[in-house]
Amino acid sequence: MKPIVIILLLCAAIHPAFAQTPLDSAAVKQQIISVLHRQTEGWNSGNIESFMQGYAQSDSLRFASGGTVTYGWNSMLERYKKSYPTKEKMGLLTFADITVDIISNDAAIVFGKWSLKREKDEPWGLFTLLFKNKSGVWRIVHDHTSSGN
Repeated sequence: MKPIVIILLLCAAIHPAFAQTPLDSAAVKQQIISVLHRQTEGWNSGNIESFMQGYAQSDSLRFASGGTVTYGWNSMLERYKKSYPTKEKMGLLTFADITVDIISNDAAIVFGKWSLKREKDEPWGLFTLLFKNKSGVWRIVHDHTSSGN
């Protein structure tokens, strides 16, 4: 029995994956859902910067939608501001049918449906998000959003 303990301790010292403690998956899912909730609150108040707080502020952030890919937090912010210049254009955002799949101690995939309610239309679509945990904070690092219209 003692040789097994020594081997596991050596493995933990050599490779960090052996030292990781199991996640509380319910807590992680709640943290991720909270990020999405804060995004809808920011969006629905007309504050794109607040909505963007759900994304990792990184040059490697990737947003794919409408046949184009945007890289970087600042570029994505500018894309949103250009596409949604007013609160009326933004409408009211709702996320639905959300599933959170934890794939490792620091990564989760989220799938769901988005919809906007505006005066003249109600666009909707689907999204797949890759969340990463950095220093205890879950943020979106990849967003692939499609339109159902």
